[in-house]
Amino acid sequence: MAAAGCLELVVVRHGLTQWNIQRRYQGQRDIPLQLPEAAAGLMRLREVLGSYRFDTLYCSDLVRCRQTLAHLVEGREEAKTVSFDSRLRELDFGDYEGRTYAELAELPAYRAWIDSAGEQAPPGGESAAELRQRLSAWFAEVLDGLPRVRAQQNPHRVLVVTHGGVIRELRRRFEGIGFWEGGVGQAEGRRFTFTLDEREQWQCSSSLAVPGPASGAP
Repeated sequence: MAAAGCLELVVVRHGLTQWNIQRRYQGQRDIPLQLPEAAAGLMRLREVLGSYRFDTLYCSDLVRCRQTLAHLVEGREEAKTVSFDSRLRELDFGDYEGRTYAELAELPAYRAWIDSAGEQAPPGGESAAELRQRLSAWFAEVLDGLPRVRAQQNPHRVLVVTHGGVIRELRRRFEGIGFWEGGVGQAEGRRFTFTLDEREQWQCSSSLAVPGPASGAP
């Protein structure tokens, strides 16, 4: 049952790209989707989201997310009101962008970055703290833009199309798990539910996989 002052944040990763297939760090490189290989994942996600009506849509401004969003909301009324936001971009991997784990594995600076869970910025790139800062600013604006009437029959639903690193950080924040533990596949994501507590603060009350696993487990 939807509670008064309820927010659902459906955050999904973009579809498959050539660099995903090659296991290259993409970061903020503007890499398009790999079609037709990406189509199956996008179709599955579109079917799952077909039963949702979204009040607000946000999307990273990079092309792979724009293409994913366009597929997900084609023909839907919500497609007319999308906010494209650079704060939803992937972590900037700096000198590691375009390279693979196999190419980097023996570099001491790379190992230090992995061992720090991203807290140490890669050469020429962005630290996890910088990612947190821009995502916190974005999420604060999402909350500020919510309807002021608390007694609503249905939750306010927000769709966000973004990147793997962004979802890792959101899961770290809202689920309390490690940054490297929060990975999701292409065209997959999480559904976070928030409610207002007695102090008028938004608290995450649940996080579920999107699409849900066949086993029904979260």
